[in-house]
Order: sequence, then structure tokens, then C-alpha cells
Amino acid sequence: MDQTLNLHSALKKSKGEVIVVGAGLAGSECAWQLAKRGIPVTIIEQRPQKLSAAHKTALFGELVCSNSLKSTDPESAPGLLKSELDRLDSLILKSAVAAQVPAGQALAVDRDQFSKKITDTLRNHPKVDIVNAEVEHFEELMVSGPRGIRPVVIATGPLTGESFSKSLTQLIGEKLYFYDAIAPIIDGATINKGVAFLQNRHNRGALGEKSADEGDYLNCPLNEAEYRAFITALGAAEKMEFQEFEKAIYFQGCQPIEALLERGEKTLAFGPMKPVGLTDPRTGGQPYACLQLRKEDLEGRSWNMVGFQTKLKYPEQKKVFRLIPGLEEAEFFRFGSIHRNTYIHSPTLLDQGFRLKKFPVFSFAGQITGVEGYLESAAIGALVGCQMALRLGGVDDPPPPPATTALGALAAALFDGKVKNFQPMNIHWGLVPLLGIGERDADKKRKLVTRAQRNFDHWLALLGP
Repeated sequence: MDQTLNLHSALKKSKGEVIVVGAGLAGSECAWQLAKRGIPVTIIEQRPQKLSAAHKTALFGELVCSNSLKSTDPESAPGLLKSELDRLDSLILKSAVAAQVPAGQALAVDRDQFSKKITDTLRNHPKVDIVNAEVEHFEELMVSGPRGIRPVVIATGPLTGESFSKSLTQLIGEKLYFYDAIAPIIDGATINKGVAFLQNRHNRGALGEKSADEGDYLNCPLNEAEYRAFITALGAAEKMEFQEFEKAIYFQGCQPIEALLERGEKTLAFGPMKPVGLTDPRTGGQPYACLQLRKEDLEGRSWNMVGFQTKLKYPEQKKVFRLIPGLEEAEFFRFGSIHRNTYIHSPTLLDQGFRLKKFPVFSFAGQITGVEGYLESAAIGALVGCQMALRLGGVDDPPPPPATTALGALAAALFDGKVKNFQPMNIHWGLVPLLGIGERDADKKRKLVTRAQRNFDHWLALLGP
């Protein structure tokens, strides 16, 4: 049921016992986890009435940056997190697998198919209502239900609207933010395949095995002279300026290439343009530097410039990026851009159920809690949905997943009060405690995965069917 009525009136008429604000990855996953357990949910999504600076469609779970949900390696931390989401029957993961495009050991998706799958599933679910409206103040969300004020999950993500964000300061204090840059997407028909070559690093396939296949990535090789010409032009190019009252605070794992270049002239060659594991078929040797391009769709019509988040002005992007061999005549389906990401100080504001300590009717999920990445955002959405379902089912204080699991480690990082400089966090093995597993143990990752799977099974048993 779609409604475009006055928001408060629409919420009063909706059947949802839980209100989820935002139909991004976290909100969609949270709503799914509740609905599949028989709990009616009302999703509030402002699109298509109002688009953010980064969104282009009205589809749920729209990917605005990369189309990759990270590694599928079962012994990687992202791979473990995927396996845990699979055990939770994650809508986001199922949709990603259904829309998967070749990308070596990464789970990359056709973004339109991916979002359409999520949207159709939730729109057609009998336990889900959808209200299309913009939330301007948190008080609009306070609606009575059979159990009192209905619980609200705020999953508005990194692009939370200015009015709503401002109203939330009454509950959470001064908001935090950082800047996130988006990589360009190139028309595949305009890439010079006589220069760009297909190869995965070290010729490894999706499972990390040696493969004789061509590879999933297009590689644009640069010799030293070409690399130096490129970084010179990059350093001199015009960039988007910030407002006087804004301070650029970049997330460490998603910095624009201009910010990386400021660290030194070789930073890109050791970062997103590292040539390791690649062989230029024209020379038979390793390039000095290399740009990798990853498919955005099954047909290979569009390609993402991997790791090339940027804040260059649009005309400058075309001029500078065409200096890269293979892209001399490249046309861009989407230029790179920059936007502000908003997140809260979870260690001081939230309890371990992701509820505001001072006002527990409000919970937070996804990137706004201080996780970074599509996979991580969906994971926290799933966890919040599961925990809320348990509470509504009579479990007053549902236990979080053990910190030895990927999901538990990610959640624990959000509540670590010892961290002085709280910043967005990806899933990685450094978050998972060793607890007796040797740091230099040759089988360390396998043992971490085995232990995590066992402990996750124990926790999952608490959730019921």
C-alpha cells in the first residue's frame, strides 16, 4: 500500500507495528527481517517525491557508489559476514546473488536488477506498508499503536535530510559527518580494448583459485612517463570547493584520488593503481601503474573506475582521465562526485540493541550508526530487525551476536567506549578477537572462520524460525 498523504496521518492509518525510516540497504533489510517473522512494518521513503544529491531512482536499496559488496573469499572477513547474512536469509544478499555480474573474487551486481529485486520483494510483501513522504522532524514519527508508541528505526543512511538531521540533534546532540566520493562509470564501447586487457590479479577466479580465464577486470596499463603525466594533470585539475562552514573529513577507506595524491606522487601507484599481479600483454611485463575497471552490468556495457572516487569538476574528469591509456576517447555514463555522509556517535548514544539510551523508542540502523560499506550497512539492518523482533516477541534484552562472529565484531566496534576518535568502520579481521588463536598461526583465518560459524549457530538458535 503506497500512500502520499500527510505523513503523520498516513502513519496512523498504516498497519505497521514498527516504523522504518529509509528504504536503503539497512532499512530494507531491517524491514525484511521483521516482516518475514510476521511483524507488520511501515517503511517511509521520501523518493520519488524527493531525490537526494546522489540518488537517481525511486528504487529501494539503490547503490550510489561502487556496485561491489566486497570479497567472496570464505576466509576473508567480508566473506564470513556474507555467510552469516546468508544464514539470516538476508534480502540484500539474496538480491545481490540474483543480480551478480563477474568481478573475480568480489560480489558485484547489476545495480538496477539488484534494486528492483529488493523493491519488488518488499512492495509485494503482505506485512509491509510503504509511505512515500519526507520526514522533516522526528516528532512526526511518534504514533501510538496497540503496544504504546510504535518503535521507530532510523535508517536514513549517509544522506539524511537536512531538516530531519537538524531535528535529531535534540535527541543526539551535535551530529558528525565526513565526505564520501563516488567513482565514475565509463561507457564500455568507448574503451580501447587494444590497450586495456582483461585479467584478474594473479589470474585468480571467484574462489581465489588459479584460473585460465581472461579475467573479469579491464586493466589500463601506464608506463612511468604516462603515470607522471597523469598525476601532474590530476594535481593541477580544478576541484569542487567546500562551503566555508564545512570541513572535509574523509573516511580512510574511501578517499578521493586527489586526497591520496597529496600524500606523495607514488601513493596512487601503491594504492588504487597498484600493478601487482598484472601483466601487460603488449610488453610481457608488469606495468608501472594500472587502473582497473569493473563491470557494472552483465553485458559489460558500463565499467566502474575501481578506487577512483573523485571531487574533480566534471569537465576536468573527462580531460584528466582520458590521459589514461585505453581511455583516450572514453565517454562517461556517470562522473564522479562528492557528498556528505552523516553518522552518530554510537558508543555514547546507543545501547547494544541499537536504541537511543535516553529515548529507546528510536533505534538506528546502517551507515548512520558508524559502519561503512554496503555489506556492513545491510548487516546492521539485519541485526536491528532481528533484535527488535525478539523484543516484540517478549525477550526483554536479546543478546548480541558473539564478538567472535563477523556480525558481532562489527556491532561491538560501534559500542567500544574506549575509542577516542570514533570513525566509520568496515568489517575486517582486526575487529575479531583472537582469544587463544595465534597471531602467526598458519591456519589463523580458517580457525577464526570455524569458531565464528560455531558461535553464530549458537546465537542463531535464539532467534527461532
